[in-house]
Amino acid sequence: MGLEDKAAKMIRTVVEVLEPQFAVRLWSGERIGPDGGPELVINDPLVIRRIAFRPKLDSVVEMWVSGQIDVQNGNLFDLAALGTKTKLKHRLKDLPKWQLVADLPAVLFGRPSEDSRLSGRNPFDPGSSKEAISHHYDISNAFYALFLDKGMVYTCGYFTDWSNSLDQAQTDKLDHICRKLRLKPDERLLDIGCGWGSMLIHAAKHYGVIGHGVSLSEAQTALARERIRAEGLEDRITIEVKSYEDLDGVFDKISSIGMFEHVGSARYESYFSTVDRLLKPGGLYMHHAISRRAKRGKKAFRRKSAEHLALVKYIFPGGELDHLGMSIENLEAHGFEVHDVENLREHYGRTCRLWAERLEARFDEAIKEVGAPKARLWLLYLTGCALAFERGTVQINQTLASKRVRGPSGLPPTRADLYR
Repeated sequence: MGLEDKAAKMIRTVVEVLEPQFAVRLWSGERIGPDGGPELVINDPLVIRRIAFRPKLDSVVEMWVSGQIDVQNGNLFDLAALGTKTKLKHRLKDLPKWQLVADLPAVLFGRPSEDSRLSGRNPFDPGSSKEAISHHYDISNAFYALFLDKGMVYTCGYFTDWSNSLDQAQTDKLDHICRKLRLKPDERLLDIGCGWGSMLIHAAKHYGVIGHGVSLSEAQTALARERIRAEGLEDRITIEVKSYEDLDGVFDKISSIGMFEHVGSARYESYFSTVDRLLKPGGLYMHHAISRRAKRGKKAFRRKSAEHLALVKYIFPGGELDHLGMSIENLEAHGFEVHDVENLREHYGRTCRLWAERLEARFDEAIKEVGAPKARLWLLYLTGCALAFERGTVQINQTLASKRVRGPSGLPPTRADLYR
């Protein structure tokens, strides 16, 4: 029995035990499992070899990116929704391990498989750097335009109704933040990690602020400046390719929307000290950031899941997530008073799902723009993020704080103005 026959036999055995609610189609065309519906397609018998040598999530990611595994008659969301009849960890113990081991040598010593171009060690250190930011954000502005809203907002939307469009949700999110910051005409607003300039443009157009942004992405900044010129806002908004740590001056309000994840825990002290230095006494700061759930101890929290490690390796090099309590502790320790925390987890789940669906709908264009491996990686990433937020694996919170002063904060007595 040759390599392909042995590999097919092993896959049949695993499928029979795990009982997935979707079919598995082999490279030979053989179909295993229920009729109809989505299929997990295995295009290369050497996936068994790869998993045997590297039984990690990395291997699955790289097999997906290379096209060794794929989905037909549906998408990744469909496979995730169907799953298996019982929990995977309960089924794994029922696998006939000795039978699988007996068939493994033929697979292990078959023809060599090409390593994915994404294999290898993570070259980025924890914390943001220009190289790490470029890895994620300087892919192609045209690529991001395929799945983002028309305002190019690459952060969690805000759905006042779950049926709202992505464009509406992102406009509502920007306005929600502007209201939380109680922006007023001619106030100086700093947006840390300003991306394609959406927050600054919205705040200048609708609230009359004087905006300044910083970013480490050359590609994003170039497009942001074009968009500012198109809006006729060059006299109201400036953007620099610069680290927030190198900024001078004092601002009335500061926003940080989806940027803090890149800072890295080793630089939290510097980050919060810098925000404190740049914000006027009594000024408001919006801390919009993804977080992980807290654990019973710091040691347990420092342990990262396989999904988290893969995300950092392939998508957000150098990124780290704190927990909500850590954010609040750091804010209070650096001279801030926390006024409001809003959990937007389900909003981000909905946002990421829409991004993934929009990217899939224009997938041929995405491949032409960035190549099949990168397009497949981003589709996997957006789908995984959607599922993580929907299932509560990760959180996202908007935390409003002010630079502490003695006496009244100056904020309204209720939140009614936020939800007009």
